[in-house]
Amino acid sequence: MIENILAFETSCDDTSVAIINRSGRVLSLVSSTKDLDHEPYGGIVPEIASRNHSMSLLPLVEQAFLKAQLNWKDIQGLAVTNRPGLVGALIVGVVTAKSLAMAYNLPMIGVNHLEGHLLAPFLRDDQYAPPFEFSEPYVALAISGGHTSLYLVSGLGRYQILGSTKDDAVGEAFDKFAKMVGLGFPGGSKVDQMAQSGDPQKYQLPRSMIHEETLDMSFSGLKSAAHRLVTELGPQNVQENLSDLCASFQQAVIDVLLSKLEKAVIKTKIKNVVVTGGVSANSALRQQVEKVAQKKKWTLAIPPLRYCTDNAAMIGYAGILHLEKGEKHGWDLGPSPQSWPEDFSR
Repeated sequence: MIENILAFETSCDDTSVAIINRSGRVLSLVSSTKDLDHEPYGGIVPEIASRNHSMSLLPLVEQAFLKAQLNWKDIQGLAVTNRPGLVGALIVGVVTAKSLAMAYNLPMIGVNHLEGHLLAPFLRDDQYAPPFEFSEPYVALAISGGHTSLYLVSGLGRYQILGSTKDDAVGEAFDKFAKMVGLGFPGGSKVDQMAQSGDPQKYQLPRSMIHEETLDMSFSGLKSAAHRLVTELGPQNVQENLSDLCASFQQAVIDVLLSKLEKAVIKTKIKNVVVTGGVSANSALRQQVEKVAQKKKWTLAIPPLRYCTDNAAMIGYAGILHLEKGEKHGWDLGPSPQSWPEDFSR
């Protein structure tokens, strides 16, 4: 029986290690974020991310054991993100997991990063637990720097894509807007912070595809409209109205997300709802989706901030569930920039 699992997450720029038990309890979670290394370039540089993972991963393993007050004798398996993501970054995690699994004779499982986000609401610690008796099926809105999709989750490994962005992911759109107005990288949290003192109705920006019945989304038109507006205003006016610009852009994004989420609930007739992924850390989105859930009588699960951003705890939980089913990967496991065809259905 698998009681505890060690997990790695290195799909992008954050390095994360966690120890999880079979109930989803997070025994330890330690992460290293290197935003300052990427900030001068206005975005994530894959080579820098890979090098940082190489330097950070093993020290984080030691920290995870110390924090959990456990050792290798307490670990019965390893989980690692192997898809989708930056190939160079994924390689570091996969090779490390293989080496340790071989050294300690442990089973290993490769986990889809997006599956980790979909299961993150089921993690537990002293400050958080999922809503009482929350279970499948549920509708999930997964939003991050590289992904924006709606899913119907019917069980472990049973994920149907209901709709996705046709162009920019939400996190990508926030980063590009932040760069336009001089906020720098990473943009999402900075836009959120500035928007808190702004007027979301000050500037009228498009809500692409919001009235269409499809559950697909688009944010490239919003990005282009924002660029035109910023150009017309000029640098001085942009800085004088920065809070209003951020609030207006942010609200345009939120309106689209909430509209599509409501349509998904109506279409599936399922009122168990999850909002997850790095962008779900946005304070205005959280407040507004909670209001909608209360009004519509949804059972809503949103992971706390520590489990929204890229983290190894969610990878460990997905991994331990798969290992308990007898699934495991061999030494031929490799990284993939894309999800595998069998990971999701449409």
